[in-house]
Amino acid sequence: MTHAFKTAALAAILLSGAALPAAAQTEIQWWHSMSGELGTKLEGLATAFNETQSDYRVVPVNRGTYPESMTAAIAAFRAGEQPHILQVFEVGTGTFMAAGDAIYPVQELMADTGEAFDREGYLPAVVGYYSTAEGEMLSFPFNSSTPILYYNKDAFEAAGLDAETPPTTWDELAEAAATIVESGAASCGFTTTWPSWLNLESFSAWHNTPIATRQNGMAGLDTEFEFADAGLVARHWANLAEWQQTGAYQYRGRGSDAGPAFRSGECAILLESSAGRAAILANTDFEVGFGMLPYYDDVEGAPQNSIIGGASLWVMRGKDEASYPGVARFLAFLSSPEVQADWHQSTGYLPITQAAYELSQEQGYYDENPGSDVGIQEMTLNEPTENSQGLRFGNFVQIRAMIEEELEAALNGSKSAEEAVEAAQTRGNEMLREFEAQNQ
Repeated sequence: MTHAFKTAALAAILLSGAALPAAAQTEIQWWHSMSGELGTKLEGLATAFNETQSDYRVVPVNRGTYPESMTAAIAAFRAGEQPHILQVFEVGTGTFMAAGDAIYPVQELMADTGEAFDREGYLPAVVGYYSTAEGEMLSFPFNSSTPILYYNKDAFEAAGLDAETPPTTWDELAEAAATIVESGAASCGFTTTWPSWLNLESFSAWHNTPIATRQNGMAGLDTEFEFADAGLVARHWANLAEWQQTGAYQYRGRGSDAGPAFRSGECAILLESSAGRAAILANTDFEVGFGMLPYYDDVEGAPQNSIIGGASLWVMRGKDEASYPGVARFLAFLSSPEVQADWHQSTGYLPITQAAYELSQEQGYYDENPGSDVGIQEMTLNEPTENSQGLRFGNFVQIRAMIEEELEAALNGSKSAEEAVEAAQTRGNEMLREFEAQNQ
């Protein structure tokens, strides 16, 4: 063999050898909807997993907002181009649960691949949201949050209120908000983000009151809304409309639009996701206090437990069978106590497992960050009931938008609270029947 040939052959071998690990890796596509700091943190999880082994490479891809990524994934599945893993916000659960063979239930995936999995290790109110009525876990509860109360301690002190004691009932909250506005400590007493989630969905669970029949939709597509029947939601919406007249409450829009009004000091109290904690602490120049959600203390069973928001990871079928062990291994990586504790502490999302919660306790995180465990206290306050374990509705994305439209009608006076709640129930049931007819 000539020297030139030997050199060429060695180079070929080296090149071949260098290429082998990459060529041998199975790529796992992960579509998500996180941007900014959360997106960076999410991509860091994929990088960390990839560095633990050489068989698989998780590739995170931002596909826009939650509704956008859902729509894209459904279209991609029809074209045979779906990702392995899709991040779906909680209101999309009913739609994906009805997707049948398009999704690979997580519990089934872990069993098929022999990956260690302990359903009982997850927080009951978290895992219940993503499980069937029979208890099978369908999706992986990656970024779960729950609404909590934030308040401006400086404004409380300026108004002559006890800054170390947040209001616990709606009466106390309304009184504190009115005092703050009257004293001039802030021009707005309180506001809420995610109006339907805060003022109907979580509100009902916190008061152990059903939103719909069939275990709030968990037990079947033939569920029917009944949140108007008890009168509690109408009572609350009427109070919001009344409090808005004095400035004690101010509606500031859908989604997280109300957040800046609190961070700027304009509103003294905010009901917001626990996942908003990091952004609030990073963008306020006053001392922030934390509290549980308020409740009406004359309602039997309140407070019960809060329900989750956020999103879960759904595994989609139709990919190369050899890739699914990698998907299972990645989900096991995400649920490890160390990864979960770090994710929880750096984002404000809940630790999804009891082990991650206990690890955070051992690390002194809650002692060093007062109020950071309020969401967990809410979620574990009582054993979840059929009214507080979660929600499962088809067309829920559209239904939530409709509910917020009716709430806005009550707040602007174009309808009474009773009329708005009744209309929301009637329109919601029509949308449920449409979904049921399409998925029977």
